[in-house]
Amino acid sequence: MKAAVVTAWGDTPRYEDYPEPASERGAVVEVLAAALHPRVRSQAAGSHYSSTDELPMVPGIDGVGRMPNGELAYFLLGDAALGSMATRTLVDPRRAVTLPPDADPVAIAAAMNPAMSSWVALRRRIALAPGAAVMVLGATGNAGGLAIRVSRLLGAGSVVAVGRGSDDRLAALGADAFVSLDGDPAAYEQALGAAGARVDVVVDYLWGQVTADALAAIIPRRADASQELTWIQIGSMAGLEAPVPSAALRAARLSIVGSGQGSVPTRDIAAEIGELAGAIIRGELTVETTVAPLANVEQWWAPREGSARVVFVP
Repeated sequence: MKAAVVTAWGDTPRYEDYPEPASERGAVVEVLAAALHPRVRSQAAGSHYSSTDELPMVPGIDGVGRMPNGELAYFLLGDAALGSMATRTLVDPRRAVTLPPDADPVAIAAAMNPAMSSWVALRRRIALAPGAAVMVLGATGNAGGLAIRVSRLLGAGSVVAVGRGSDDRLAALGADAFVSLDGDPAAYEQALGAAGARVDVVVDYLWGQVTADALAAIIPRRADASQELTWIQIGSMAGLEAPVPSAALRAARLSIVGSGQGSVPTRDIAAEIGELAGAIIRGELTVETTVAPLANVEQWWAPREGSARVVFVP
């Protein structure tokens, strides 16, 4: 069969022959769509915390395919050398959810992973109270934009979006206010502190110095220091480490939790797939998408300008 194959960490995958999966080790699925998420690039570079040391490997952590019984399904893969960017892959049926026969494989493949990051965090890592005030750090990316919509779908009363530049989509997704990370630092600090004065939950896709600065801006300006503030660390687009001010942990009821593979059991993630897929099928959660043939993986692998998510098809 054909697949996108990585033979050295950090190299661009090549469209090559790859051994067929063994059916006795799981369900062999015909892949119809597999998205190129940032998490997939880090997987192929060997830099993600869940990356294995096995080469050659086929990247791809999820996708939509045709199960052996002919049903259409979304599947989530584990830490195996054979990912979803192949003609066929090996799936644990317990990590697959049957989709309606008329579901769009590309739409599901594109939106499921970025939407799942906030959906699982707000459903499985914390108990989001009805009417809670949420702030999204990194709101202008695909996952951050979906986090605004997910927060609203799960009952948030208000959402503050924080990110680079400006984005007219954010209000339509459900953001009540936008704080830009660009421009004068003093103005940003003042705006962020005011916006975070009564926030209950922060969904953080950035981390790094941005998070340290955000904590320094928000904590001293809390309207009520006894109001609980839960900070959910999901992504690290701005840095792998953040110097958290020690006073932030003492001056407010601050809790920092992570959400991702490992901190959320696989069974809990799998339990959320069906409801999340339903929201995507109904058009409640969408992302801009570019469809590309898997044979052109080398051409489409590098990050590009814009927010469209690349989805590979056979």
